[in-house]
Amino acid sequence: MLRTILPFKAVFCIVVALALSPTALLWGLELSRIETEDITVLYAEGLYGGAVEVLEIYPQVKEDLEKTLRQKIAFKPTVILIRDGEVLQKMTDSSSVVAFAVPERNIMVIDHSRMNVDPFTIGLTMKHELCHLLLHQMAKKGAIPRWLGEGIAQWVSAGISEMVVSEKRSRLNEAILSGKSLNMRALVEDFPRDKESLYLAYEASKSMVAYMIDRFGMEGIIRVLDHIREGEEWERAISKALLISFDELQESWHDDLKKKLTWYTYLINNLYEILFFLAALFAMIAFVRAYIRKRAYMKEPEDDESASGQGEL
Repeated sequence: MLRTILPFKAVFCIVVALALSPTALLWGLELSRIETEDITVLYAEGLYGGAVEVLEIYPQVKEDLEKTLRQKIAFKPTVILIRDGEVLQKMTDSSSVVAFAVPERNIMVIDHSRMNVDPFTIGLTMKHELCHLLLHQMAKKGAIPRWLGEGIAQWVSAGISEMVVSEKRSRLNEAILSGKSLNMRALVEDFPRDKESLYLAYEASKSMVAYMIDRFGMEGIIRVLDHIREGEEWERAISKALLISFDELQESWHDDLKKKLTWYTYLINNLYEILFFLAALFAMIAFVRAYIRKRAYMKEPEDDESASGQGEL
């Protein structure tokens, strides 16, 4: 089963909230409810329009995901829309999380206030979290490694994760350039808690799954999931589905990353930071030159007076 970064206290509060109808209380927020046959939406005050949008776009999000993963969504999810980032931070112990899923309860919690912050949209965020719920359904009693589940969810949602990453930099590229070990076995049960390692875990998961899809197609991923659903341990499932050991797969992914990563691509990926540094450097040089010219100009009258005095003698 997929594991989430959601602590128990948040799960408990959500379950209690869902037991109340037609309104619910979640961390002090009064939630109203609207629903269709396919989805339930609980929403905080002022988010009625957002809740209606969720109802309107859900059928398309559902259809797209079913086509991608070749699996029908045989459950009715609940979307909880909140507008207070501090509430989500209390629930997840992180200020970077904009949404999360509780697969065991078919629940998605979304901070609607961040859905207009690039690259997040309500549609892509719903597809990402719904993917986690669907993968949980597909796995049944099998165990999907965290990196595989998160990588698939990012791939189907155009690369977005549940995390706000403010810096436009690639930690994966930096890790490759520095020779850092990237062993995905460390990301089977859960992701690291410190921010830098967490961002790297998300990026590495996305890259690994994208490589698998490029090489074996989405059909390869589906075969892996089928073997996991049948009870196979995940490494054996990969070996059976892709006819390659996980060690060989991971090594070929590393080689592919190294081939693609040159200093040129690294400079392109960090162009904004480099330009900012150069602009600051040129500004400093211009300041120093102006200061030197000013000092030289202030000395000129003294030199002229000295020369004039010598002539009179």
